[in-house]
Amino acid sequence: MSDLRIGLATPSDAERVGRLFDLYRQFYEQAADLPGAIAYLHARLQNGESVVLMAETAEGELAGFCQLYPTFCSVDMAPICVLYDLFVAADFRRQGIAEQLLTGAGQQAKARGAVRMELATALTNTSAQRLYESTGWVRDDAFFHYAKTLSVPVS
Repeated sequence: MSDLRIGLATPSDAERVGRLFDLYRQFYEQAADLPGAIAYLHARLQNGESVVLMAETAEGELAGFCQLYPTFCSVDMAPICVLYDLFVAADFRRQGIAEQLLTGAGQQAKARGAVRMELATALTNTSAQRLYESTGWVRDDAFFHYAKTLSVPVS
């Protein structure tokens, strides 16, 4: 999609992006929670804890978003970014928007001094895996990644 603008979200964009963020969470089998999604994004943006890129059409419609979390790698002793969320609204899929968001995410990560970006996706999300691999991402076959739930957030 050539008339698309990729821009950085501000706290005032949390409501708009929150609608897509809520759909993204539902894709990963979470209950719908639009107020919670908006509040979460607003807090991350307000506190400078994440970088959210928005894909917006020339008509001002939000087509997709991605969210980066700047962090560090102690082995590399350098900043990295975790691309945690990438979502394109159903009406806008298969138009190259996700690839444009990935490109914008890479530019933002580099601008912040990151030496690498990392991401994870569901084993069943084969369309995302094809996109990532076609844009230069390499699946990690050297490390297992583990997670442990410490508590369930209160809605």
